[in-house]
Amino acid sequence: MEPPANSTNNHTSAEDPWEITDKIRLRRFLCYGSEGDIFTAKGESHVSVDNAEALLSLLQEEEGGAEVVEEIRRFVQKGLAVRLGPTFFALALCSQHSKLNTRKAAFKALKDICSDPAHLFAVIQYKKELRERMECGIWGRALRKAVSDWYNKQDAMALAATVTRCRQREGWSHKDLLRLSHTKPSTEAVALISKYVTKGWTEVQAYYADKENSDEVVKVLSYLEAVEKVKHSCDETVVINLIEEHKLEMEQLLTENLKSKQVWRSLLKDMPLHSVLKILGRMTANKVLEPGSSTTQSLCERIRDEAALKKAKIHPFSILLATENYKRGHGYMGKPKWEPNKSILKALESAFYCSFMIFTRTEADTHVLVFSERAVVPCPLSPQMTLAEVTAELVKNPSGNTDSSLPITWAMENGKGVDVFIILTNNPLWTCTTSPVESLKKYRQTTGASSKLVFCGLTSYGHAFTDTGDRGLLNVSGFDLGALTVIRNFSQDLI
Repeated sequence: MEPPANSTNNHTSAEDPWEITDKIRLRRFLCYGSEGDIFTAKGESHVSVDNAEALLSLLQEEEGGAEVVEEIRRFVQKGLAVRLGPTFFALALCSQHSKLNTRKAAFKALKDICSDPAHLFAVIQYKKELRERMECGIWGRALRKAVSDWYNKQDAMALAATVTRCRQREGWSHKDLLRLSHTKPSTEAVALISKYVTKGWTEVQAYYADKENSDEVVKVLSYLEAVEKVKHSCDETVVINLIEEHKLEMEQLLTENLKSKQVWRSLLKDMPLHSVLKILGRMTANKVLEPGSSTTQSLCERIRDEAALKKAKIHPFSILLATENYKRGHGYMGKPKWEPNKSILKALESAFYCSFMIFTRTEADTHVLVFSERAVVPCPLSPQMTLAEVTAELVKNPSGNTDSSLPITWAMENGKGVDVFIILTNNPLWTCTTSPVESLKKYRQTTGASSKLVFCGLTSYGHAFTDTGDRGLLNVSGFDLGALTVIRNFSQDLI
């Protein structure tokens, strides 16, 4: 696989270009919560100081704090982090460090990194957990200012939506944060939202009833009134009108409202695509999405829309998972049950190929091999193939055990220049004729290529190599969308 032109070369050591530096360990920690070379799908996202040695080491350097905060910002904003927990932990740690410049950098970046209230609550909780170990307080002047800025520097309507959609997480609420930060609202609209959060709707109504309000305040009042009405209304027509007029979301509705098919049909119109994919089965089981209905037709058009897919940044693997879950016809533990809708399945298939951006469809020069009878055999796949055609081609050869050194040997014997060897298998490791690590080193020496090796056990939780100290080796245990992100980051020399 050819790395992109703008990839970062992190060969920091003239003596050993494959040395795993503290910066690489930090990036791996920010990506998937571990400094090691093993990524485990669906692993634990909660982290602690005990597995952040590189982070602590870098923070001791002269300009280490600012550089660490910039790495955190980059991994969050560019979607490089598989799990966000480690990034929030790292930011919390920086914000409580002994160096003033590190703390300043962390607080300055808080709003950029914590784009959602759940992110902010997570950072505050990590700060609380770190307090005893680091023997420091939480609510100093710097944090109070950073939290105040988080509220004050947002668009008023966006803030009104976010505080009513995500009211509390991690044991913290907006009321807690506004009170503890001593936030002084910067605008009338933010003052209104703050009063609503801390005092409640009744007091807001009384306070603003006889005032001459600005247009922005009027808009926020109208929105909050809609949120309050929908919280107390069981009238289906009223709820639907409020949803459509104010673009309300399901998190703002009563559980009782979500029993209505018409309410769900209204919610689906503006629901983010990634959320839609998660509830297709439920909506089919509840007869919200019926064969031939206008709601179903409209939804299928959205799923097939290339521009919508691109805007929502829907990965093809997410669509593939949604398709397989929908085909299954039942949810977790068998409930609910549904008959998969053919038009929805066709729309999902169309969306999958529309957004297909991985491996052979991404790379102009890719060799696909299959393990077969203690050898590897070229498999003629092309970007034009359908998933069914790819599957049929892959099973033509008798399956064989996984000897991780064979693809490297094949490349050397056939004079192929390879940037990244990616081995995907659901078989246990077979005793290799040659160590894959030694095979890779020999290949590098012979060809002069800066080649890497990824071993991905699709269903097993083993690994091909351990503690090699070679930055060009990566183990992936299990497979999910996060695994694809990790492999991409690794291939592009980011971790």
